[in-house]
Amino acid sequence: MEEKIYTAKKNGMVVLLGYIVLFFAAMVGTVCGGILSENEQKEIGIPLLVICIIFLSIGWIPLCGLKVLKPQEALVLTLFGQYKGTIREPGFYAVNPFCSAVNPAAKTRLAQSGDTASSGTLKIATEAAAVSVEGTSKKISLKAMTLNNGRQKINDCLGNPVEIGIAVIWKVTDTAKAVFNVDNYKEYLSLQCDSALRNIVRIYPYDVATNVDTTGDGQADEGSLRGSAEVVAERIKQEIQNKVSDAGLEIIEARITYLAYAPEIASVMLQRQQASAIIDARKMIVDGAVGMVEMALERLNEKQLVELDEERKAAMVSNLLVVLCGNHDAQPVVNSGSLY
Repeated sequence: MEEKIYTAKKNGMVVLLGYIVLFFAAMVGTVCGGILSENEQKEIGIPLLVICIIFLSIGWIPLCGLKVLKPQEALVLTLFGQYKGTIREPGFYAVNPFCSAVNPAAKTRLAQSGDTASSGTLKIATEAAAVSVEGTSKKISLKAMTLNNGRQKINDCLGNPVEIGIAVIWKVTDTAKAVFNVDNYKEYLSLQCDSALRNIVRIYPYDVATNVDTTGDGQADEGSLRGSAEVVAERIKQEIQNKVSDAGLEIIEARITYLAYAPEIASVMLQRQQASAIIDARKMIVDGAVGMVEMALERLNEKQLVELDEERKAAMVSNLLVVLCGNHDAQPVVNSGSLY
């Protein structure tokens, strides 16, 4: 269903003032009709009294068609079940009083700015006591809103459980689709965010891993949740957009707000990272030490300061490596006797 604009003029104030005058006149006419009826002028007083009483009884019905819209608000109107159109421009309108506004998500609360449930997640709270007067109106907000998806536990492509949370900035672009194509567009959005997040996260490892293809081109790459956050967020945005287009929603931006290993494996993964860092540091130290030993032997040969046989060279290399690669300062031993 496509959105169409309801043709209504911004004459709500004129209608309101006109009916106020008519109600005042009807009250005066009721009094005058009663007086005339008692003064033997029943042919005038009784019809006047009846007309004024009828107007006072049902004359308020057209006032039900008065609608006030603020900027960035819309009102979807139906007449006896038929979609009549959407009012988008701010103003004071007088529409058909039998038209009813439709917004199935009026009482739905999401964990987002200006629309937050007490649970702190994207779950819904529809209790009437928790719904404000403004929240129960049938108006649809056209503002950009932020959905805080909270933290979810998902297995990455290596099977490691990770906790990840995203924030999605979205807005309603087609009110007819949002109201009539899905049962509740806010619930629909929250569920599609869950689904899209799981579909994308399971493609990536938490950290860079070998022989993992995250782009789908058949070649291993260095994509990861931690190192490719911008790329992952963009793919999540596109995945959500593809799912909610039929609901008349636009996803403006998606951002990862929280990313960590699940608590049950966090300590193990930390030890693994520490071990990897220690191995890399030791490798660098050993490479530097070997280079320094090689340079020392070359300089001794060039200067011809001392002649060393293979056994003494091996001993010297061993001592230098112990000194250069050790975790503690070396304690020198002075040889006061002959070298041999």
